[in-house]
Amino acid sequence: MNISAIAIDDEPKALEVVKLHAAKVPFLDLKSCFTNAFEAIPYLQKQKIDLIFLDIKMPDISGIDFINCLQKVPMVIFTTAYSEYAVQGFELDALDYLLKPFSLARFTKSCNKALEIHTLRNGERQNFIFVKTGYEEEKVFLEEIFYVEAEGNYVSFILKNKKILSRQSLVHVAMILPEHQFVRIHRSFIIAINKIERISKQELLVAGVSLPVGASYEEKVNEIRERIKERK
Repeated sequence: MNISAIAIDDEPKALEVVKLHAAKVPFLDLKSCFTNAFEAIPYLQKQKIDLIFLDIKMPDISGIDFINCLQKVPMVIFTTAYSEYAVQGFELDALDYLLKPFSLARFTKSCNKALEIHTLRNGERQNFIFVKTGYEEEKVFLEEIFYVEAEGNYVSFILKNKKILSRQSLVHVAMILPEHQFVRIHRSFIIAINKIERISKQELLVAGVSLPVGASYEEKVNEIRERIKERK
């Protein structure tokens, strides 16, 4: 399975590094490179791209602002010389953060992570996931999950009869859960669509618990509401 990608960086030399590294990753198909982020927007609207290698500090628009202006965001790996942007990058659900100058080994590690996520999203559908609990992994059937809540450096999987605490980010959970069954409604919550008991613009009721809808997730919740209406 190949991953289609583009790279955006205002420095041509930085793009050359990405090109050289990408050529050595067998499953990575680097389709195009842009020194002007605005030129990439119409390209992304027309082409199906799985991954963006994106510089953060650019003269006309920052990589962070660029991501915020996209309607549909592919997987993102930030490439930058400024480590102080790392927290902002991960808050935007970035897959990884490459600090320049990065080696081929570090670049390949990021690409492997992208391949893992891409395979999970597009491979054969399975009805379970494995959740890390300490040094073990517990098999959890998707149908058992009501919602997932972020708790600092941990997430809690809320099931019918129990709660599983796992040391991972909500970003990673969102990547491994199938999009047709689960939706993120808040920076702290992912919910199972078929477990929704009541839905409004500001909140959802799941398993008898009222969960807030974040302002940036309202459009996604509206889409879910319409899907539910169509089924009735």
